[in-house]
Formats: sequence, structure tokens, C-alpha cells
Amino acid sequence: MQTNENDKPFSKEVEKKLSEKEVHSRHQFDGRLLQVYTDEVELPDGSRSTRDWIRHPGASAVVPVFHDGTILLVKQFRYPPRKLFLEVPAGKLDPGESPESAARREFTEESGYSAGNINKTGEFYPAIGYADEIIHTYVAWNLSEKGKREEPDEFLIKYRIPFSEALKMIAKGDIQDGKTICTLVLAANWWRENGPFPVGL
Repeated sequence: MQTNENDKPFSKEVEKKLSEKEVHSRHQFDGRLLQVYTDEVELPDGSRSTRDWIRHPGASAVVPVFHDGTILLVKQFRYPPRKLFLEVPAGKLDPGESPESAARREFTEESGYSAGNINKTGEFYPAIGYADEIIHTYVAWNLSEKGKREEPDEFLIKYRIPFSEALKMIAKGDIQDGKTICTLVLAANWWRENGPFPVGL
């Protein structure tokens, strides 16, 4: 491993030193949500290796904030780990859909509320070792009930909790979903600087 304390972490020079180049890509699996590939790549030293990776359409996640300082999360069962999770409302982007539109749509579908205001708080890559998925994070307020519009195969329980308590649940290990942890932390950081009303953070 080479180190250079004077390198800027994302400079063109560093990128050139570390980048891998696709030589050949083979499409292995075509799923309803995911595409799986095996690529042959050229490494920075000129040698070659293989990379298995997943193409994902991207997703949006949102923290809905009520004027009493509570937020709305959802409980749902996730099949791969076979357990219940407490999560922020979130979902994948449809073809041609903007991240904000996806955030608004998923929030309404999962909660039955609409957001008068929504603001982007950041974005992150949840699985850089094996997927290109990017999740766009939002915070929403001025909420009004619209009636629930769940997808036919979605089974959720709404869970309203003080924003500050949700952050404590992360520290205690009661919230374990990585998407929810990142989205809550980014939302809390944004709200402390820009929040339109106090929520006890």
C-alpha cells in the first residue's frame, strides 16, 4: 500500500493511480430489480482481475418531520436477513424519475402523508464493494394526510417517534438498517443548521 500525506484524496493524480479499467463485461443475471455482471478489469499496475457487481437503479430515502418534533418511520420484514427492521420511508427510482420525485412518491405510498416542503440532505453509496447503488436522502416537513397508497406486496406498520429518540436508537443498536442510519444522521445534521422549527436535537 502506497501512502502520500500530501495527496488530495480525490485529485486526478490519485484517481489515475488507483482506477481500474473495464476490459470486458459479462451480463450474468437479469432480475426484476437488479442486474448482475462479472467484469474483467485492468488494475493500476497493469495486471488483471475480475469484479462481480450489481447494477441498481438508485433510490431515495426521506425523514418526515412533524411540528411536535416527531418523525415517521416504518416497520417491515426484510427477507434476505429474515427479520424486522425500523426504517425511513424509501424506495427505488423508477425509469426517468428524479430522486426528489421518488422521495415524495415513496413517502406518500408508505406513510399516507404528503410533504409541503422537502429538501435534499445528501447522498451515499451503501454497498460500494459490490453495487453501484446510490441513495439520495431528504428531509420533509409541512406534512398532511392523503390516505395510504401501499404497493400490493408491501406490508408496513407506521411508527412515530421523537427525532432525538431515533438517534439514540441508532447508538443503542435498535436501528440497524444502514440506509436508515445514514439518512437520519444526514437529516439531523441538516436540521441543526437549517431546520425551520425546533425538534429537540
